[in-house]
Amino acid sequence: MSSRESILNKIKQNQPKEINELPDLEPLKAFDGDVVGQYKTVLKGIGGNPVEVNNYEEIIQYIQSNYAIQKRVLTTLPELASIAKLDWKTDDPHSLENVELMVVKAHFGVAENSSLYVTDAIMGQRVATFIPQYLAIIVNKKDILPKMHHAYERIGDLDYGFATFIAGPSKTADIEQSLVLGAHGARSLTVFIVA
Repeated sequence: MSSRESILNKIKQNQPKEINELPDLEPLKAFDGDVVGQYKTVLKGIGGNPVEVNNYEEIIQYIQSNYAIQKRVLTTLPELASIAKLDWKTDDPHSLENVELMVVKAHFGVAENSSLYVTDAIMGQRVATFIPQYLAIIVNKKDILPKMHHAYERIGDLDYGFATFIAGPSKTADIEQSLVLGAHGARSLTVFIVA
């Protein structure tokens, strides 16, 4: 018997027992803290900006005060039609290169890592949330889940063409070993948390 065959035989003899039962993940789902508070803390820690609002009027006022709305502002939300263009979804994705601000609404958020779940139905186009200078995402307070375990349960077997979790602005630390925000996408992420 060659040394190769000997090694392979020893590996075959030392296989772990087959386990048919999956581990119990319920203890990992436990959370008894302030979900919105944790979401905001984590978002700030990764460079995002949480803004609590009561309605879309407050969102419009915030955007008018903090962004250059005379530049190209796009949204998928009819509630923001007074400050943003709605009829851009059929445009060539390359035509979105000069978007100053994109505003969309997330299906839900996750406090554990401050991510927001969005699908192509919400984005209008797949590139829409990755190409603008600034990104704003709206999430309802009641739709912020404690952990990713809860998020995957909520997603379940939903039907969608494209989906992603977005957490904070684009960032990299590859450039001269310093953290750079906005290197590969949006320079900032504002999350409007609606009561």
